[in-house]
Amino acid sequence: MGTIYDLAKITGFSITTVSKALNNYSDVSEKTKAKIVQAAADMGYLPNAHAQSLSTKRSWTIGVMFSEAHGVGMMHPFFNAIIESFRKATEQQGYDLIFASRNLRNRDMSYLEHFRHRAVDGIVVICSDQMDKHVQELIQSSIPIVVVDMDSTDCSVVFSDNLTGGELAVNHLYQLGHRLIAHIAGDKTTDAGSARIEGYKQAMKRLALPIPDGYIVNGGFFSVEEGKQAMQTLLALPKRPTAVFVAGDQMAIGAIDAIHEAGLRIPEDLSVVGYDDIELAKFITPKLTTVRQDTETIGQHAAELLIEQIINKRRVMTTDIIPVDLIVRQSTGPVKP
Repeated sequence: MGTIYDLAKITGFSITTVSKALNNYSDVSEKTKAKIVQAAADMGYLPNAHAQSLSTKRSWTIGVMFSEAHGVGMMHPFFNAIIESFRKATEQQGYDLIFASRNLRNRDMSYLEHFRHRAVDGIVVICSDQMDKHVQELIQSSIPIVVVDMDSTDCSVVFSDNLTGGELAVNHLYQLGHRLIAHIAGDKTTDAGSARIEGYKQAMKRLALPIPDGYIVNGGFFSVEEGKQAMQTLLALPKRPTAVFVAGDQMAIGAIDAIHEAGLRIPEDLSVVGYDDIELAKFITPKLTTVRQDTETIGQHAAELLIEQIINKRRVMTTDIIPVDLIVRQSTGPVKP
């Protein structure tokens, strides 16, 4: 492991510039910082964290709070991808991540108390329940914070354009000739689930398509099992839909399983559109048409918003809505004549 003098020699910058870059000073360009941080990583140089904390009044740590309620958490591919993108972006700026333990409540300690005890510089909240008092306590605190995949006017938030995503799915199915389009929804208590339901409804209304009774089924909290159960409910309807928009890829995988078990073909008998574009979507049979969420951009933007607040030592309230795209694969096709 080299020294700061070795790092200055390798990069061609002065020791002062190298020190400022490693401490994330604002008068060093992002390009220069990136070059120095990368060189430091390559040579295994690690500045003394205690010295950094004394000089910058920062701990160089960021707290990560995520919810595992209803079985949703880091194991979900979408949220896992966001955390990985966020980790890479913050790590490049010299920060380490501290994850809140789900056992905190057993120790009679709130998330906020835990993060204050660890002296984090900021907090990112991912995959959460807006009604959770622990989440609200974090949002109402003075610590810099960014919330991902949830809307709030009390802090900075980053989430996908779920309303447009729902419309993209319905429009695609309509263009294929489908008129009987059902929706397996995420639970309405989640912002994403609620917004995708609204996108579906708005598109159906604009296209003058009726929504028969039973065509919107609560798929719960985006699991494979819940998607399968919801699809079984739709298949039991007297007037079966010819297409279904599913509010999450994992639910869509469950829905596809139910369709196959019923002896039906995809997309010949029933077209399926998912949401997220998780890695598995392009490997299942048939490959899943889905609305892609840009997890890389979501994680990067969340990191930038949070670090900006940390550097400026003030919280900001801003809403960053990330565009979505429709990825067409083999699970959708023309309606049967």
